[in-house]
Amino acid sequence: MSDQSTIQQVWESKNAAPYLKSSRRGLDEDLVREISQSKNEPEWMLERRLQALELYNTIAKPAWGPDLSKLDLASITYYAKASGTESTWDQVPADIKETFTKLGIPQAEQKFLAGVGAQYESTTIYHNLKQQFKDQGVIFEDMDVAVQQYPELVKEYFMKAVPANLHKFTALHGAVWSGGTFLYIPKDVKIDLPLQAYFRMNAKGMGQFEHTLMIIEDGAQGHYIEGCSAPRYGVDSLHAGCVEIYVKPEARFRYSSVESWSKDAYNLNTKRAMVESDAHMEWVGGNFGSHVTMLYPCSVLIGEGASADHLGLAFANSGQVQDTGAKVIHLASNTSSNIVMKSLSRGGGQSIYRGLLDIRALASNVKARVNCDALLLDGDSKSSTIPEMKIANNTATVAHEAKCGKISDNEIFYLRSRGLSKEEAETMIVNGFVEPITRELPLEYAVEMNRMLKLEMEGSVG
Repeated sequence: MSDQSTIQQVWESKNAAPYLKSSRRGLDEDLVREISQSKNEPEWMLERRLQALELYNTIAKPAWGPDLSKLDLASITYYAKASGTESTWDQVPADIKETFTKLGIPQAEQKFLAGVGAQYESTTIYHNLKQQFKDQGVIFEDMDVAVQQYPELVKEYFMKAVPANLHKFTALHGAVWSGGTFLYIPKDVKIDLPLQAYFRMNAKGMGQFEHTLMIIEDGAQGHYIEGCSAPRYGVDSLHAGCVEIYVKPEARFRYSSVESWSKDAYNLNTKRAMVESDAHMEWVGGNFGSHVTMLYPCSVLIGEGASADHLGLAFANSGQVQDTGAKVIHLASNTSSNIVMKSLSRGGGQSIYRGLLDIRALASNVKARVNCDALLLDGDSKSSTIPEMKIANNTATVAHEAKCGKISDNEIFYLRSRGLSKEEAETMIVNGFVEPITRELPLEYAVEMNRMLKLEMEGSVG
C-alpha cells in the first residue's frame, strides 16, 4: 500500500462520522438481514427485501441513458444509523440539529407547514404533525414507524406502483430501503398547509434509499414538499429513493421537490403515481447538482377523467448530466395530461429531456400536451430531447413542442445598457425562463430555487 493511501485511510478514520464506525461498505444478504433486524420488521418485509436482493443480483445496470459504468456499487455504504426518531426538535442530537437548522427546517415548520419529517443518512431523526390534522385522521409518519404501526396498510401498497423488478435500482431500493415518509389522508379531508420532508446525505460515500408512500383517499386534498442535499467529498455517493402515490377518485395531490445533491452523487430516483377517476396529480420539481441524474416522474391514469400535470426544471453545469423528464400512461378514457419541462446547460454540462407519452387502445378522447424548452448558456454545453410517444387510439389529441436556444446578445446588450452587469443580465433572463416552474412552488421553496440558480450561474455550487 502506498504512503498516500495509508495517509488517506488514517484521515478518513479520524474524520468519519462516529456512526459510520459500525457500518460497512458493500451489499450482501447479511446486511439486508441486519437492516431488517435492526428495525424489528415483520417477516413479510424481510422476505420482500430478500426477493429484491435476488433481483438486484441478476439485473444489469441500464444500458441506455447516461454512462453508469464508473459507479462502484461495492464502495457504497448502504446503511448507517445516525440517530433515532424524535417528536420534538429539542431532542434531536446537537450536531444533526445544527445541520438542519442551517437549512431552515425548524423555522419553516413554525411558519409555513402542517408537518415536517427530517432524515439524516439512513434514518429519520425527526417527525411531527400539527394536532389539528391528527384530529382529522391524517397519518404523517416515518416510513419505518408506519411498518410497525400500520402494517396492513403498508403491506397492501408497498412497492405495488413501483415494483422491485422495474430496473436494477428499484431492486436495490427494495433490498436496502430505509426511512422515508408515510402519508395517509382520509376521505374528503383537505390539508391547506404543505407537509414537508428533508433528506440529508451527510457522510462520505453514502447511499440513501428513503421510501415515500402516500395514499390520498376519495375527495381528499394535500401538498407535500421534499428537499434533498449532500456535501461534496470527491467520491461517489448514491441516491436511489422511491416515491409511490395513490390518488383515489376525485382527490387532488401535489408533490413538489427541490433536489440539490453534490456533484459526486448519482441521483437515480424512481417516482410514480396511480391516479383514479376524476382525480388530479401534480408534479413540480427542480434538479440541481449531482454528477448524473436519471429521474422521470410517472403518472398512470387508471380511471376515467383522471388528469396529471408535470412541471420540471433541470440545470446541468460543468461535469454534470441531467437526464430528466416525465412519463404519463393513459389507461382510461377522457384523461388528460400536460408536461412542461425546462432545462439549462452551462460550462459544458449536458441536459436531456427523456419522456414517454403512452396512450393505450382502450383510452378514448385523450388530451395530452408536451412542451420542452432548453436554454444553452454557452457554446460548450449540450441539450437533447428524446420524446417517445405511443398512441394506440386515434381519438387522441396530442401536441408536442420542443425548443432550444441561446441567450440573445441583443437581450444582454439591452439589459447592460440599463446598468446591469453581464452576470446580472444573464441571471435575470434565466429567472424569466424558469418562472413558470418557480411560481408553482411555495414562497420559501421558490426563493430556494432562485438561490440555487444564482449559485449555479456563479459556478459556486458543489
